[in-house]
Amino acid sequence: MTTHPFLDLAPLTAARFASIEDRVARLLGTEQDVVIMQGEALLPLEGAIRGTAGPGTTALNIITGPYGQTFGDWLRDCGATVVDLAVPFHAAVTAAQVREAFAEHPEIDFVSLVHAEAATGNTNPVAEIGEAVREQGALFYLDAVASVGAEPVLPDAWGVDLCVIGAQKAMGGPAGVSAVSVSERAWARMAANPGAPRRSYLSLLDWKERWIDGGRRTLLHAPAQLEMLALEACVERIEAAGLDAVIARHTAAAAATRAGALALGGGLEPYVYEAADAAPVATTLRVPSGFVASELVVSALAADPTLPLAAGGGALAKEMIRVNHYGADATPEVVRRSLAALGAALTDAENR
Repeated sequence: MTTHPFLDLAPLTAARFASIEDRVARLLGTEQDVVIMQGEALLPLEGAIRGTAGPGTTALNIITGPYGQTFGDWLRDCGATVVDLAVPFHAAVTAAQVREAFAEHPEIDFVSLVHAEAATGNTNPVAEIGEAVREQGALFYLDAVASVGAEPVLPDAWGVDLCVIGAQKAMGGPAGVSAVSVSERAWARMAANPGAPRRSYLSLLDWKERWIDGGRRTLLHAPAQLEMLALEACVERIEAAGLDAVIARHTAAAAATRAGALALGGGLEPYVYEAADAAPVATTLRVPSGFVASELVVSALAADPTLPLAAGGGALAKEMIRVNHYGADATPEVVRRSLAALGAALTDAENR
């Protein structure tokens, strides 16, 4: 019987699992508990909302892209009263807008926000918003799945109570595991919530009571071993390169994509108007009138299927192209090749 490096591995011990959690905590600069959950980031994103929200919750749900819309659906399903604060997908929310929402709804005790929306290419000023949330005394829930590794993510400094990350974008790691940092306030909210999931794959409280409170000696279930080892390897790679260097690489790729699209001509322009509102993890581009974004992407990928190009989702497929310059693709060469292929696709479409 033949073997394979992915098979016949020694079991992942609880100590090794805990050590990976500790490295993720250092990556986030947090003293909060960090739980690595055995699934894609939607698992802790939903679990954190269902653990802390219920019929007595009034949530400010900030919508700057499709994930914000999903969070509102989950909150309503939990029985929470939801106040939506929606801003155009080509912009970012401001702390002033958040404070205005608090003034209109002083009962708000929960705030949900996406840091960077890779789907729309914007990023939000979490530090400033965190100050406003602290003034309100609300629980602060942050989706940092796309931003971690591409820009600073500092849950302790920003007052974030639930900070969810995934490794599959800027960290250059696996999609099959994810993590969430949890503050003492968030644990207390869950413990007091009769609707918080228990004995469930969605349950953060199970991890608290059966893993953390037990000294992290016995895992809840068999870990996703390959994904955990891949997560450990990608954190090691970031540590070796230096987080600041990894962030700088993404920042440079985003700036080059915005500048290159404008220099290319042909009518491509950044979808997010202001550079300060643009996410370093991915750049979205608006196609000129008369062109269809999804068709241009198909043409560009036909020439080079390795390029990190995608059309926008849903209705945005007609007008938006995403250059997903994250992880290993956050390089000048990938940006150059992506823009060259888009330029050729525009030329081909014009000549038809």
